[in-house]
Amino acid sequence: MANLLKHERIINMKKNIAIVAGGDSSEIVVSLKSAQGIYSFLDKEKYDLYIAIVKRAEWYVILSEGEQAAIDKNDFSFREEGIRKQFDFAYITIHGTPGENGLLQGYFELIGMPYSSCNPLVSALTFNKFACNTYLRSFDVRVADSIRLRKAEHTADAHIIDHLGLPVFVKPNDGGSSFGVTKVKAPEQLQPAIAKAFNEGEEVLIERCITGTELTCGCYKVEGKEVVFPLTEVVTKNEFFDFDAKYNGQSDEITPARISAEWTEKVQRTTSRIYDILGAGGLIRVDYIIPTDGEPVLLEINTVPGMTSASFIPQQVRAAGMDIKHVMTDIIENELKKSWKKKVLLNSTISVR
Repeated sequence: MANLLKHERIINMKKNIAIVAGGDSSEIVVSLKSAQGIYSFLDKEKYDLYIAIVKRAEWYVILSEGEQAAIDKNDFSFREEGIRKQFDFAYITIHGTPGENGLLQGYFELIGMPYSSCNPLVSALTFNKFACNTYLRSFDVRVADSIRLRKAEHTADAHIIDHLGLPVFVKPNDGGSSFGVTKVKAPEQLQPAIAKAFNEGEEVLIERCITGTELTCGCYKVEGKEVVFPLTEVVTKNEFFDFDAKYNGQSDEITPARISAEWTEKVQRTTSRIYDILGAGGLIRVDYIIPTDGEPVLLEINTVPGMTSASFIPQQVRAAGMDIKHVMTDIIENELKKSWKKKVLLNSTISVR
């Protein structure tokens, strides 16, 4: 009993939260914006917040007055004013590698640090769009027809057009969706688009273009609670929902979406089902398109969705009449509780031995 009370007192202490941003891809600019958004959303009375930058060459914590402190990769600790500080939780907001593809999640698993997103397997699967869509197709989730290319492969333009038609979307298969994406309308545009996508990743996805209403839906599940948010309808002023449409105001984002209650419920049910099929964790966002003559088609899954004040998830939280601070507290406290239970169980097992 004394040990349990001690653990409960530890759980109720103010926690050090690392908002982990940066990364090694072009998505770093989005990551840094999301980090600032998350910093503004989190409960500062409950948590001490630090932005931690993780890049291939350097890991550091941003301190007050713009100072930096190196992160000890052995345990993700740092020193502030000569005092060693240990993080209790990592809120990952790296879009792209290593924060969205399972690498960072694997590191946190190894050092026993609870974190905000899906586990390493789910993160790796969802980061590879072709593998994820192929997997979900086996559960009767509708996805667009596509072709995957690796750098050592070459597929004739005629084969691509015969299989998928035109237009098609050419995008990095193992990267985000803000960079390296091209809508190809003519055969001569294919190879330049493929080269552009390869600049952002090791694999390229060529996907059949489906026209219709573009939607996105956020979801999270914690112990005893499931939340599926209202849908957002995306109406871009550009050819497609590219970087400028996302971050430079060149789109209309309408929450809740202007679709029927029946279609809304169907997309929300599908989102919840996908969450369970994958065994997802934390907040995810699932993007769809509803063709004019058919069922919703999955576009892709974001396990580290953007979190600026203008991003989809905060919009959907507001539309649901919820407070983003409480949503994020739900996720953090759920993972801290799970981590605490694991430690208590481990300690009990060691004591018995």
